[in-house]
Amino acid sequence: STLAPGQVAAPVRLVDPGVAPLLHAGDSVDVLAAPESPTGSADATTSIARVVASGVRVLAVPAPSSAQPHAGTLVVLAVSRAQAQSLAGAEAGGRLSVTLDPA
Repeated sequence: STLAPGQVAAPVRLVDPGVAPLLHAGDSVDVLAAPESPTGSADATTSIARVVASGVRVLAVPAPSSAQPHAGTLVVLAVSRAQAQSLAGAEAGGRLSVTLDPA
């Protein structure tokens, strides 16, 4: 897939490895970030997810690495530069997941 003017391809690691079969190039998704506690688990007191990028297009879902089978799902998204910055910051500080847009 090609990128629209002003877009970049952003690789993002989603927390759930089981989401890979659900995603396909061309899908529209919202990316959600849930904060992670210092111990590496979701913090129940602040685990309300926030939308980091809305209505972004999936460019690719690479095959999972056999070296790291439980490392989540890598997905490449077409996003603006500002969304790419938000995604990188959210990925560094939390757990990312997606919702599929049926449109």
